[in-house]
Amino acid sequence: MSVLVDAGTKVVVQGITGHQGTVHARQMKLFGTPVVAGSTPGKGGSTVEGVPVFDSVAEAVERTGANAACIFVPAPFARDAYIESVDAGIPLAVIVTEHIPFHDMLSMYHYGRARGARIIGPNCPGIASPGKAKVGIIPNVVFHPGRVGVISRSGTLTYEIVSGLKEHGLGQSTCLGLGGDPVVGTSFVDALPLFEADPETDVLVLVGEIGGTAEEDAAAEIRRHFTKPVVAYVAGRSAPPGKRMGHAGAIIARGKGTAESKLNALREAGAEIARFPYEIPEIAARLQKERARR
Repeated sequence: MSVLVDAGTKVVVQGITGHQGTVHARQMKLFGTPVVAGSTPGKGGSTVEGVPVFDSVAEAVERTGANAACIFVPAPFARDAYIESVDAGIPLAVIVTEHIPFHDMLSMYHYGRARGARIIGPNCPGIASPGKAKVGIIPNVVFHPGRVGVISRSGTLTYEIVSGLKEHGLGQSTCLGLGGDPVVGTSFVDALPLFEADPETDVLVLVGEIGGTAEEDAAAEIRRHFTKPVVAYVAGRSAPPGKRMGHAGAIIARGKGTAESKLNALREAGAEIARFPYEIPEIAARLQKERARR
């Protein structure tokens, strides 16, 4: 078992004929993911990296049984691409695209939710379960199968932390990159029950950043319902108020959304706090040993 993706995941890459779609379709295949189809209007009948390309997602699903989408469509057309995937019956879409208009994402979120579909992203690195499947752009080389789960708002920090876990001899169960926009399809609160229910996850690494209240909400969920050990890191302790730091969601407003407020909430919920990313593997290893002794 894993979280959201497994060996039965069959991916259609929307925008596969673009440069990013082509490159990452290849990398997903090298990871072992069944990339069964691509979709680009007007390019049906061609192939990319040995993957058949269809004019529509509906045709791709009908012909290949695809059950997950990875979307590389440019921002002005991402809303239509996602609605197309939902209408074709795709239950899970990873949206790598950034700069999607705020109101487009709101309508996408509610459209999918009303139809039982889930978005990961946008502006995210995706999801990977080593040895099973990857949907997105997280580098293949950082992974090793294991029992540490990772949920993160930051893409590049995700890579660094997963690589550090691997170097420390700790493998990962599932790594989920939520995305850095103010509105995302899957939040910490949405993801925590999935890792709680996953028998292959012993310890969870939660990676947050300044801006919004996602980490405080996660702390409340951990306090009420999450029973597994958590090590938390929040980026942006030195960020000045009112300045956007990288992600659209990483902005401190009116004194709220600071790293310290988030760390305090997570600490009070029982999470172990790492001040720097390099501390995470050692803490995770200790928590895993302590859990095994119980």
